[in-house]
Amino acid sequence: MTAFIGLGLALAVATFLYMKQEKFGQAPSGVHLDKITYSPNFVDGEFRNLNFTPDLTEGYSMMGIIYEQFFKTHPRTEPEQPIPSQKTSLLNLAQDENVLIWFGHSSYFIQLDGKKILVDPVFSGNASPIPGTVKAFKGTDAYSVDDIPEIDYLFISHDHYDHLDYTTIKALKEKVKMVICGLGVGAHFERWGYSSQQILEQDWYDKLEPDSGFVIRTLPARHFSGRGFTRKNTLWASYLFQSPSQKIYFGGDSGYDPFFAEIGEKYGPIDLAILDNGQYNVAWRELHLFPEEVMQATKDLKAKRLFPVHSSKFVLAMHPWDEPLNELDRLNENQAIPLVTPVIGEKVLLGDSTQAFSKWWKNLD
Repeated sequence: MTAFIGLGLALAVATFLYMKQEKFGQAPSGVHLDKITYSPNFVDGEFRNLNFTPDLTEGYSMMGIIYEQFFKTHPRTEPEQPIPSQKTSLLNLAQDENVLIWFGHSSYFIQLDGKKILVDPVFSGNASPIPGTVKAFKGTDAYSVDDIPEIDYLFISHDHYDHLDYTTIKALKEKVKMVICGLGVGAHFERWGYSSQQILEQDWYDKLEPDSGFVIRTLPARHFSGRGFTRKNTLWASYLFQSPSQKIYFGGDSGYDPFFAEIGEKYGPIDLAILDNGQYNVAWRELHLFPEEVMQATKDLKAKRLFPVHSSKFVLAMHPWDEPLNELDRLNENQAIPLVTPVIGEKVLLGDSTQAFSKWWKNLD
């Protein structure tokens, strides 16, 4: 018994020391914490979703999920073949090109009306603080920080590892003019060497006008946050980016909620909705969109085109890797919403609503 207790203490100390590493970020304090305490979305020491959102669906437990994930078989959670990609040079784009380039999962670059935007970049090859775990699929590593030009606006939806990647963010520091993130997330950036002048922390329904003709609205998402054992101490968000020519909705990670219809009524129509479609599970069904909910949210937002993301790079749920895109494609047969489904690196022409895309995932095992 003494030996067992000693081993438990040793593991606890090792875990504590391991989590002191810089990659885990920094809990909000000082000015970051001051801003949080004034937020109407921060209640009893944590951020809350607009509507009650359980971490797990009734009847499910974390131990049960861990057992199912590690000790049961889940076929085809990752492809046998490499994910296809192209290599568009972001450093040599014409200044008048309005394009989007996807990097897999929820990472993408946008050049729009002369501004360069980067959203939730993850170039390290994994989505976990533990080396060798949650590794990116083969073929999804076509881009690195070296391929990224100087960025006007870096958007971060929330601080989970598949959206806020320490290695990538550290390497990008000298290329980023402005970071736009939820309340508290800026504390991570400051620990990683960014200056307070680079960081604009926002609450839901805040509005920024960083340049003439550009409006950024920070809007709700239905999710949670946390990089260690503490959850919900930083704010998760979606964004509406309005340039002189386009309105684009960056959905981040979110479960379905009435706020999609409210956003559509207030700010629609929206030219392009970028919504998470993947890594869902009935056990956490309030935290991510299922394909049928993606379709409904697109209609709620009054979006002209839909770009489904949050798939095709990491295994974070137990469904087949291509199920999200297959299901969305099936559901769209009778609705004909223009789907934006590029391969990694392919140019999405933001001014061409008729651009067609292949169903590239159907050619892979």
